[in-house]
Amino acid sequence: MKLANLVLQDGTVIEGQAFGAETDAVFELVFNTSMTGYQEILTDPSYRGQGVLFTVSHIGNVGINLEDDESAKPQVSAAIIRSLSPVVSNWRSALSLSDWLTQHGVPGISGVDTRWLTRKLRDGGTQKAALSTRELPQKYCLKMARDWEGLDGRDMVKEVTCEESYRWADDEGSKWIEEHRPWTTDDGKPMFSRPWSIVAYDFGIKENILRHLSSYSANVTVVPADTTADEVLALKPDGVFLSNGPGDPAGLPYAVEAVSGTHPKRCANLWYLPRTSTHRPRTRRGYASPQVRASRRESSCSAFAKQRSSHHCAKS
Repeated sequence: MKLANLVLQDGTVIEGQAFGAETDAVFELVFNTSMTGYQEILTDPSYRGQGVLFTVSHIGNVGINLEDDESAKPQVSAAIIRSLSPVVSNWRSALSLSDWLTQHGVPGISGVDTRWLTRKLRDGGTQKAALSTRELPQKYCLKMARDWEGLDGRDMVKEVTCEESYRWADDEGSKWIEEHRPWTTDDGKPMFSRPWSIVAYDFGIKENILRHLSSYSANVTVVPADTTADEVLALKPDGVFLSNGPGDPAGLPYAVEAVSGTHPKRCANLWYLPRTSTHRPRTRRGYASPQVRASRRESSCSAFAKQRSSHHCAKS
């Protein structure tokens, strides 16, 4: 097995075994603590531009199937793991993790002390990193990591959003989602005379969200991220859904404008399903710096103290 080099922007060098595609990649290194679901994580558009560090010990044991994708292909830039399973054993498996990543040009490194590295990211914050699975010298990997512009202020959504609007149709993965009968009144009559109509903004939407919305008999129309508010309202939806997505929201002024235009304050008959659009969750970014976390704790404690004080005053 070939060697792989993972180099962080602070100069940390980690050697391991290469798997997946034989290539170089530069990315924002983040971690994920999930015990299962590596295929869903690797295909989640929220991870675009990021390399995912898995804290769970073994990855690849159930291979890759054709039903559990969150998008049509891997969205991560790299996979960093402790141990790659040498055996694939699952009745739904179509191919191994390494072969799948190779097909899509995504490199991986195994043999990494992922829990140590997770603590490093948790305490020091997310870092830029470079991974080479073709034995590129470490000094060049370090230069790649430090020269990369990073994700802040960059519009990653345009790389993952759909090119044109479409009506969601159930796929192979939909059979694993529980069907929900339409809500009824006490006498058994349907509460609604027709299926709900939902417009979903695709900022990097996960297909499992669409499967669940559809399981409630909703008609879901997915629209590109740059769709204007007027175009959405022209579809006369019952609700608007804002998906999650990758990158920095600061680089998406068009999305902010569109969302503002579809707000319920403008459309009283429209219900709203925000899902923290275009965010990088804390477990994915690592954690904030110790100084930032200390400031947050101080603010939280202050707010809690005020809440308790007002509560005691009210009781007295």
